[in-house]
Amino acid sequence: MSRQQPEQQAPPVQRLRIRYAKRGRLRFTSHRDVSRAVERAVVRAGIPMAYSSGFHPHPRISYAGASPTGAASEAEYFELGLAERRDPDEIGRALDEALPEGLDVAAIAESPGGSLSDLLVASDWIVELRGADPSAVEAAVVAFLATESVLVERMTKKGMRSFDCRAAVVSLVATEVDGEPALALVLRHTVPAVRPDDVLSGLAEAAGLTPPAALLTRRAQGPLDESTGTVGDPLGS
Repeated sequence: MSRQQPEQQAPPVQRLRIRYAKRGRLRFTSHRDVSRAVERAVVRAGIPMAYSSGFHPHPRISYAGASPTGAASEAEYFELGLAERRDPDEIGRALDEALPEGLDVAAIAESPGGSLSDLLVASDWIVELRGADPSAVEAAVVAFLATESVLVERMTKKGMRSFDCRAAVVSLVATEVDGEPALALVLRHTVPAVRPDDVLSGLAEAAGLTPPAALLTRRAQGPLDESTGTVGDPLGS
């Protein structure tokens, strides 16, 4: 006896792109836990979601460019596929109220089509190096930028990988936050992905800088202006 075929779901009639922030203690939340929180919030907010086809339909939520666990962010993104057209601002308010404190909707826009992930070309980070020597940080930045290639190793899903973290760095500037040394960092999204902690490993490799603590916050994520090295808004606002 053949297995009954699952019902085919209708495609979304509207796609909404959301930028949200991950703040406070939720910086330590994994992407899987964030996605579960979003799914629960969608239900609580009464958003008319479109669903995937198959024996186990799922709400059409797609994520792009998630930050690593332990990093705060002002620029995380996901896209919702809706079964009914709704006012984006109303959806944004309802979703923000339903999300836990520390996950905050920052902006919402209707998708013009295409891939959201393709717009996320680079990220702008601030890396706080609390307790580090400011002069040592400045010297390490100069040494790192003067080096053509800086190889680092990191464990990935495919095992230990060695890659050049210098090639992904668009800009790196020594600065300060609340009187403590910090790094302003723009990273190009590459494969394999280079993360801010990889650049810290590169600074240790190239200049021997090993700060006692690092606090990572992504300030922006989106298209890269090659002429200025700045990161734009993928939602177009």
